[in-house]
Amino acid sequence: MVPSLFAMNEERVLALAGLFQATSLAQQLANQGRCDEAAFETSVDSVFRIDADSVVGVYGRTSALRLGLRTLIAQLEDSSSDMAVTRMAITVMRLERTLARHGNLRNDLQQGLLAAQRQIDHFGRYSPQVIGRLAALYVSTLSTLKPRVMVTGNPQMLRQEAIVERVRTSLLAAVRSAVLWRQVGGRQWQLLLHRKQCAMLARGLLTGSTLDNG
Repeated sequence: MVPSLFAMNEERVLALAGLFQATSLAQQLANQGRCDEAAFETSVDSVFRIDADSVVGVYGRTSALRLGLRTLIAQLEDSSSDMAVTRMAITVMRLERTLARHGNLRNDLQQGLLAAQRQIDHFGRYSPQVIGRLAALYVSTLSTLKPRVMVTGNPQMLRQEAIVERVRTSLLAAVRSAVLWRQVGGRQWQLLLHRKQCAMLARGLLTGSTLDNG
């Protein structure tokens, strides 16, 4: 049975949390030069889990999306929250729509991920070498499309190549979550029409993940 487009559900909220987690990480890195490492690893993992059986499977477990769920709730409920993350997430959604029209770039992305996967055995999944490969893949594919995702932050941080590579890797993960969001029936207008329902579901998922992990 195909889920209705006229409602939010937990799968869509989880994919949305994955998107907001990745954009939040990009913003943390751009501003501070560091980020929530466990959340960053979850986002990197999601890039490689193309054939997961479920939305939760893409991220490993719901508790791995706590940062994304908290960020999503804040953006939906707090009018004074930093809107940079939301603007970035909306731009990523639009970028995903552009990517869907470019089959050649989707193929390039797939091949690039396979190449990065091969590096994991030698260097480790979160090594600078693999992160650098993922960042370069973002530059050669997604950054050639419009709209461009603009990340603002501390110029001192954004002059450091290692930090920029982690920002780009986070954006690659954000696009992966945007693809997933679309696959499970997510649409941008749902955020406008179902803000309260989305926030309620996100709070439930966040509470459940906290109870499950103590």
